[in-house]
Amino acid sequence: MANGLEPPAPGGSRIVISIDAMGGDRGPSAVVAGMLSSAEKNPDLDFIVHGDEAELKRLIERRRGLAGRCEIRHAPRVVTMQDKPSQVMRHGEGTSMWSCIESVRKGEATVAVSCGNTGALMALSMIRLRKLPGVNRPAIACLWPSRNPGGFNLMLDVGADIKADAEDLLQFATMGASYARNGLNVARPRVGLLNVGTEEHKGRAELKLAHDQIAAAAPQGDFDFVGFVEGGDIPGNRVDVIVTDGFTGNIALKTGEGTAKLISDFLREAFNATFLSRIASLLALASLKRLQKRIDPRRVIGGVFLGLNGTVVKSHGSADATGVSAAIKLAFQLAQSGFQERLAARVASAGRAGQDTGADRDITGKAE
Repeated sequence: MANGLEPPAPGGSRIVISIDAMGGDRGPSAVVAGMLSSAEKNPDLDFIVHGDEAELKRLIERRRGLAGRCEIRHAPRVVTMQDKPSQVMRHGEGTSMWSCIESVRKGEATVAVSCGNTGALMALSMIRLRKLPGVNRPAIACLWPSRNPGGFNLMLDVGADIKADAEDLLQFATMGASYARNGLNVARPRVGLLNVGTEEHKGRAELKLAHDQIAAAAPQGDFDFVGFVEGGDIPGNRVDVIVTDGFTGNIALKTGEGTAKLISDFLREAFNATFLSRIASLLALASLKRLQKRIDPRRVIGGVFLGLNGTVVKSHGSADATGVSAAIKLAFQLAQSGFQERLAARVASAGRAGQDTGADRDITGKAE
């Protein structure tokens, strides 16, 4: 590799992250600023950066903290937010997004990070990385602010595919539990299946079947199945992982985002309504800043693609340097933990009823 970078070695200390620098709404300057923030905090990070070579070279050379830690891969084209996934699948070669995924496929980088078009990114990831053996449908997992000690719950699927049968939901539970161990450091995740009620007789036939299958797989999968959960449990502390189909999950995600923005707007209007309310906002400034940091959407990753032969982290299209840095931090954490290998092993073992393979444990017996 140019610029002194080497392919990531198994068990090595340095991690190479593949970055799509051109896909976000704020352009490559925000992406490079996020890379710099991550590099300054983590000396074990290197990058392969994909996009317009001349522009990226100019941006990177201005930041000493990235010196010798980036390889630039020229990609003359960009996938826009308006491009249809089907068009990108046929004509995506030569784009920064395609090049970014290729670096993971070839083993040059461990995780891909992009702020680009979600549908196009999933489509390219599917055709270039392919699905893990045994996975019917990949899933997009998102972090949701919650009352749990770590501050987040995990929900999947939130839009990779609108359909999901009982077997798919079982695989989502397995993959979600594995991600919660690696990404959220939850030793034994609690998994719930989203439904219209918590009673076992409620819901569609495939949900009832999935309920029984997930319950049977829980001991082997090293997670606790709490049964059906409702919408009110998504931000609660009853579960760590919420399993649902992509149609329901995406609606819940967009509803939550819209509600959070509405509350933020209401608070801003209330504190600006009168002179006394503006004084009150100054008195409450410290508390408001703590609240803002806890629910800051820039720090909540858009999603992680699960079920593929490679890990892809999707940041928000509007991500600024803080958002990009948060995505890179998660990508590094997943790469360092050996998440992809453990997830593949867990998926492969999920169907072997009654057999504990210990797929999420290393030779010392330590869990993921």
